[in-house]
Amino acid sequence: MACQTRRARSRIVRWGGGPGHLVGGAGGSRRRPDATSTGAERAPDPAPSPVTTPEATIQLSSPTTPGSGKLPLAGSYPAAVALALLALSPFLVLTTAVSLFQPLLMRELDATRFELQLTSGLSNAGYAFGAVVAADLTLRLARRHVYLVCEAGFVVSSVLALSAQGIAQFMAGVVLQGLFTGMLLVVALPPLILAHGIDRLPTTASVISLGLFGMVTAGPVVGGLVGSMGGWRLLFTSVAVLAATGLTVGAMTFEKNAPPNRRAGFDWLAIPLALGATVLPFFGVSWLSRGSFEHPAFLAPVVVGLLIGVFLVVGQYHKANPLMPVRPISNTLPVTGTVNAMVVGASFTTLLELVEIYLLQVSHCSPVRTGLLVAPQILGVVIAAALFRRTVSTRFTPYLALSGLVSVSVGAAVLLSVTASNATTVVPVAALFLGYGAGAGVAPGLFLAGFSVSAVQIGPTFALVELLRSEAAFLLGPILLHLTMTRDTIDHGFHLSVLITLVATVAVGIALVVLFVLGGARPVAPDLEAWMSGTSTGYHSPALAARLRKRH
Repeated sequence: MACQTRRARSRIVRWGGGPGHLVGGAGGSRRRPDATSTGAERAPDPAPSPVTTPEATIQLSSPTTPGSGKLPLAGSYPAAVALALLALSPFLVLTTAVSLFQPLLMRELDATRFELQLTSGLSNAGYAFGAVVAADLTLRLARRHVYLVCEAGFVVSSVLALSAQGIAQFMAGVVLQGLFTGMLLVVALPPLILAHGIDRLPTTASVISLGLFGMVTAGPVVGGLVGSMGGWRLLFTSVAVLAATGLTVGAMTFEKNAPPNRRAGFDWLAIPLALGATVLPFFGVSWLSRGSFEHPAFLAPVVVGLLIGVFLVVGQYHKANPLMPVRPISNTLPVTGTVNAMVVGASFTTLLELVEIYLLQVSHCSPVRTGLLVAPQILGVVIAAALFRRTVSTRFTPYLALSGLVSVSVGAAVLLSVTASNATTVVPVAALFLGYGAGAGVAPGLFLAGFSVSAVQIGPTFALVELLRSEAAFLLGPILLHLTMTRDTIDHGFHLSVLITLVATVAVGIALVVLFVLGGARPVAPDLEAWMSGTSTGYHSPALAARLRKRH
């Protein structure tokens, strides 16, 4: 039995391939769970599906060892971690840093507030859209090639932004940064998760948690320093250097691999719809910096974009061979995990923006002091990542995700007590809860969805979840920020917006608990050996409202 266990552990997904490798896919070794199972216990795996899923031809083999290939860092786990962090961190730091040196950019680039808000909105749209594009491209192109092109593109876009003398060039550079980072997320994370064995998975999960939100929480500190001391071009130069380092590490680490399906055609349903579902709403909310809620330039793009997004998800659900696995994650555990990640991400982002505005304009703090006052959120993310490392392979991951939502709610409740005089005391406490909530609520939610599909589909699954999470996170913030700025006083608008965020977060939390109970889900540890080997999913989740269906 011990020998069998060791063999099972060694048979993991490899992002290379060659003669003799076991290939999952139609009629292969990979099996799909019953997506409509209503049992609370793990259901037995059904027969292999005749449908070839987007990444079903990824090869399976024993992991490579450092130095065994032509590349000097091939198979190195530290190099793979560095590669992923260098791919994601630079842009994610900028997403929360730029808001604290906007006045500096407005002066030096002769830009308006609307133009900078549009730059931010379209860069976030690019991030969400890029994830979907990468899911499509990696079907027929080698991941190594996609990674190198995207990382090189990020370097060029960073140079474009740092050398800008006007807003048009700066906007182009930042939007491209977002696009390439979204693509890098889907290209770089699956190999890190799948190619280094089960024993590395807990550490990998904590690294992803830190990579997604640890860098986001560090952004205000960086942005505050730039806002008070200047040097935004130096910041973008540093980002370009980090990206160039990532390109170098990737060139020495990312092994060559045969693409899963060279003959795969362009997905004329998913890609154009994903473009409309991201660009239109983000343009609409950006318009609020110069218009009102009643303006057609806000209402039309947001409504049309959201309808396109619904059509995209429904179309992927009903498509026989979808780009993104909507149907497999339409059960209790992945739905609750995805919605949890969406709500936590949206609440965290919104509350952080509101706090920064309050500290700058009501408490009259400097940018650097504002960044330092919210810095305790970094500690919160680190604590959450450490807990996730301990729980990712246990039955407690759903509870950890829920604790993130509860923590964000507590942070919002604490912020309701803030005043101009006590802000320097209250905000750090709230920031700690918000940071923990972000770290505990988002990455565990991603993995609840990822473990609910076959391992070879984790890239498209992350693309789908990040698309939905980005839509929620970066749409709510500008709307409530506009509400705050248009009240009779910023103080009144701040407390109203925080209250709305708190009520919405608590309401969704209660709904998720009810959904979990109605599904009849009993938290169990994921079957990581079966998931890593590609023979089954990690979770076998009951269908939505399974208990109600049994009664009828």
